Amino acid sequence: MHTPGPELERLGPLVGRWRSQGRTVSTGTEPSIEISGTDTYEWLDGGFFLVHHVDVQLDGERYRAIELIGGYDPVRETYTARSYDSHGETSTMTLRVGAGGEWTFVGVDSGERATLTVGERSMAAVWERSADGVRWQPWMDMTFSRES
Repeated sequence: MHTPGPELERLGPLVGRWRSQGRTVSTGTEPSIEISGTDTYEWLDGGFFLVHHVDVQLDGERYRAIELIGGYDPVRETYTARSYDSHGETSTMTLRVGAGGEWTFVGVDSGERATLTVGERSMAAVWERSADGVRWQPWMDMTFSRES
């Protein structure tokens, strides 16, 4: 019988239901959009993958997604995160968990990255986008408050 390795325990601080709110950053061509809703993280049976449910309003429009986080790569010291959303989009990111509570998500082929600072009762995320992988522009700022 397989058992999860200790590296998966590092994902544990995300488990629970979080109230999420934030906004996209206004650019010359795109206005700022309000974001509010919930993010819920729970272990998939067996404890090898963390399931992330997103249910938010983006400027009044409902957006839902499901993401699976796991698949630890000991050479790169990263996890894989794959998401599927209610608009038909999919994405794959790598996740590195830093020792100081800072987590970094980087899109495999999306030109997106996020830095997530995880606390016991709150989290903050700064998202960025890049067309060339060199010059990064602010995209979204989010805060999360633990509900349970």
